[in-house]
Amino acid sequence: MADFSGLLSGRTNWRREFAAPLRAFLRTEAGSSGVLAGAIVLALLWANLAPGMYDDFWRTEFSLGLGHDHLSLDLREWINSGLMTLFFLVVGLEARREFDLGDLRERSRFVLPMLAGVAGMIAPVLIYLAFNAGGPGSHGWGVAMSTDTALALGLLALVGRGVPDRVRIFLLTVFVVDDLLALVVIAVVYSDDIKMMPLVLAIAAFAVVLVLSLLRVRKAWVYVILGVLMWSALLTSGVDPVVAGLAIGLTAPAYSPGREELEEATGRFRLFREQPTPELARSATIGLTTTISPNERLQYLYHPWTSYLIVPLFGLANAGVTIDAAFLGSAYTAPITLGILIGYVVGKPLAVTSVSWLLERLTRGRIRAGVGWAAVAGSGTIAGIGFTVSLLIATIAFDGRQLAEAKVGLLSAVIVASALTWLVFRAAKLLSPPKRAYALLGDAEQLVDLTEPVDPERDHIRGPENASVTLVEYGDFECPYCGLAEPVVRDLLRDDDLRYVWRHLPLSDVHPRAQIAAEVAEAAGEQGAFWEMHDLLLANQDKLQPADLMGYARQLGLDADRLHDDVKRHVAAARVAADVESADTSGVSGTPTFFVNGQRHYGAYDVETLKQAIKVARARAKITAHRGG
Repeated sequence: MADFSGLLSGRTNWRREFAAPLRAFLRTEAGSSGVLAGAIVLALLWANLAPGMYDDFWRTEFSLGLGHDHLSLDLREWINSGLMTLFFLVVGLEARREFDLGDLRERSRFVLPMLAGVAGMIAPVLIYLAFNAGGPGSHGWGVAMSTDTALALGLLALVGRGVPDRVRIFLLTVFVVDDLLALVVIAVVYSDDIKMMPLVLAIAAFAVVLVLSLLRVRKAWVYVILGVLMWSALLTSGVDPVVAGLAIGLTAPAYSPGREELEEATGRFRLFREQPTPELARSATIGLTTTISPNERLQYLYHPWTSYLIVPLFGLANAGVTIDAAFLGSAYTAPITLGILIGYVVGKPLAVTSVSWLLERLTRGRIRAGVGWAAVAGSGTIAGIGFTVSLLIATIAFDGRQLAEAKVGLLSAVIVASALTWLVFRAAKLLSPPKRAYALLGDAEQLVDLTEPVDPERDHIRGPENASVTLVEYGDFECPYCGLAEPVVRDLLRDDDLRYVWRHLPLSDVHPRAQIAAEVAEAAGEQGAFWEMHDLLLANQDKLQPADLMGYARQLGLDADRLHDDVKRHVAAARVAADVESADTSGVSGTPTFFVNGQRHYGAYDVETLKQAIKVARARAKITAHRGG
């Protein structure tokens, strides 16, 4: 059988799916975790099979010079302080995107992950200090506080198979706070011999970046120069220069452009198509580029590189530790190893779960996690995986045997935290389906993306009106992807607890016959044959000329003269425009776009993917009904 999965994720776009909060991010992070794990294993093998060669290679000096000035760092420092700046740029971009487009756009939803993230850092640090206070390892408390986003999400995909996306999203919102605070700690605590003039220069460069961002200046080379200046000044000042990446990432706005901007970009491209001159080519390029937010462009450029190359390279350069039985025996009794291990596998889950429970009780349910108790507990246990930022701090705070003990603690925490997470979600799977749904999804009210609720008096509905799940599609009768989605929808409608709603979104700038087709369908609806005409139009997308449309009316036994008159007078134009307006306010990017119980469905729209989304929505609906009862 042919594989249509690629086709069934396509859309005719006004724009890319900028509002897709986290799905692409999650896929990249989860996929790259395997590469990172492989790099860690390779580093351990290299360090144990050729320990001298491993250390000598990463201590190799590499210099950049211009005239009499030059910058010389060893390879490990270039990775830790140079390339990792791009990793923290992506962290800053993701944090900003969450605030602009994700769940945190409703600021009250930031309270719980913020407090859980803070507590999830304080508790492991206190445990670490309980083992190390007053000892030689006490200054390394920062190693025991930060979760590794990429590795945690990847291992969650492995040990928590079948866990809903909502669980991963909750986990990532906690990680955002975690990463931001970890960078503050690096800048404040683990930077020494600070020189004020270079620091002032770095702050001034950042102020210029901030002003330019507010003025929506789009000259990439300006930001590159200012970014390099910030990085160099911070390096000279004694503050870890990776902070520059985080700061710049937070200034990059994420937004979904309006239809007017997209239609303007289409117009510029058409002008270029008619007269391909360099001036019009530049105008078309600028028009297309400005419809995409700086945040989206930077993530598209850097995220794959940081996830699949830079972070694994960081792991390869830093995870190597020579292991033998004698060393392991002493390491597992060393305060540094025990403080890190117990801090992560006990402190993290204890903090995340207790803060979530306490906030819900104190606010009487007004602030609660967007997931169930099992998901909160599993998020707490998987947050016990600390590697990238923790190892970065370890290389600053320790050396020699202490650094080796810290690495053992971090690697051991990865194994134990993964096992605990598997046990949590395994226990949830043993529950009955209703209890399992409640344990994973919880009963918190979800954000609704569909701004115009379904109205049985106005909307076109297939299926029982009292169904617990409603699937809304914004479609275009000339869109080929809508034609591919139609048999999928037919398959889904075998479900007797599902109602389906079609709303018009004719993309007239790319599909010139879509508007008249929509009006013909509405005119047929006035004669009681909307769905019959809907089916014919999608089955004959290449035959939507006026003569074809009138032929379909006669084929359905409609009053063709009445239909012709209604379409000629644009009787249904206002009805179609109302659907388009609701698409605009709901942030719809193209066709087909689906909403399941008011929440935007992202990604593929094959049968199995949509069935899974419907299954989750039905479980949530039952939980809501039970709570209401």
